[in-house]
Amino acid sequence: MSDEINGKLNQQAADELLEKARKVIPWGSSTGSKAPSLRPYEPAAIVKGKGCRVWDVEGREFIDYRNALGPITLGYQFPDVDEAIKKQLESGIVFGHPSILEYEVAEMLTEIIPCAEQVRFLKTGGEAVAACIRIARGYTGKDHVVQIGYNGWLNSLAAGGPVLPRQTGTSTGSGIPKCLSDLHHSCKWNDIEGIKKVYEEVNGNLAAIVIAADYAEMDKGATFYKEVREFADKNGVVLIYDEIVTGFRLAIGGVQEYFNVKPDLAVFSKGIANGMPISAYVGKKEIMQKCDKGNGVVISSTFGGETLSLAAAKATINAYKKYNVIEHIWKQGRKLWGTLNAIFEKYNVPIQLKGLWPCPIFVAKDGAQADAISRFLSLSYKNGVSLYNVSYVNYSHKDEDIEETLQKLEKACAEF
Repeated sequence: MSDEINGKLNQQAADELLEKARKVIPWGSSTGSKAPSLRPYEPAAIVKGKGCRVWDVEGREFIDYRNALGPITLGYQFPDVDEAIKKQLESGIVFGHPSILEYEVAEMLTEIIPCAEQVRFLKTGGEAVAACIRIARGYTGKDHVVQIGYNGWLNSLAAGGPVLPRQTGTSTGSGIPKCLSDLHHSCKWNDIEGIKKVYEEVNGNLAAIVIAADYAEMDKGATFYKEVREFADKNGVVLIYDEIVTGFRLAIGGVQEYFNVKPDLAVFSKGIANGMPISAYVGKKEIMQKCDKGNGVVISSTFGGETLSLAAAKATINAYKKYNVIEHIWKQGRKLWGTLNAIFEKYNVPIQLKGLWPCPIFVAKDGAQADAISRFLSLSYKNGVSLYNVSYVNYSHKDEDIEETLQKLEKACAEF
């Protein structure tokens, strides 16, 4: 293992390591989207991250825009956060009573998230969305749920809904009983008429609408969120925002701050602690009170108040305020992705980046071959840049990193 840790494997040995992993881990990774599919250029495994770069088991260096699929918003080994974790480690990781950090971070979130009157913590975004759905059902006494976008594997229940960000589910062998799936309805982004149709089909028995914003068409949120808010208010439906990606990225308070339309409940996770595992479900006190003691909805987790993640969250929130991280993400995103679109045009690469600069998505143009994006991502890896379908800049991507990235990606486009 020492050679693997030091990044000294050759390509064949890295592939053998990957095969070993697949023998003991279904899919080759506990996270489906992390399992490499573009070998030999994509890393078989990562051994280190620092700032905006990662190094793989073959010793190759990549300027990284996957950012752990979103959680790394400040950068790998960011000093403010790492020091907070180390300091808390000296006092303990988890206790049989709440840590003072649980109170402190909850209060901080009520100050920066528009809808957050009360806060509770879990470990992952998907389970926090599931918690919100349960609260909404308990609060309204209704059963059905509309889901828009990918809300994590725990919530991929609707027939035809996404089981991964870009993969539609099927009814065969999914492990979801039909009686449960029938209570969940997948609707499209920016389709208020689709929501109304479901409402009529279930005779008004609709507890919640859960929305994860569409990457490519996120600007449509300016009108869509208002339409859904009005519909929810009129019909007694709990409106839930999945801010797992958009929170601490479009704005600290996510789409609700950016578009100025508050939900009843919301979930934050990926950007909240610069990579440490934590999620927060937040919202109106009247609704959050349903999971207070004796109020009917029991949601409890031993690790919900784990202190290393809370310490990281506290340090991350303070770093966002101190360094104006959101402005940096927008500025560097505009510079990088806007210029890359121009490079695509220059080399006639049939791909474009669509959406808002903090989290745009690669989209193939009409007439492009089916593997166009995969080919480009492979060539990006070959030239030392790690990308994903949705790629992000973080606070550690400085001007010189952006310039180097553009040079490397221009080479990739020239080889396309």
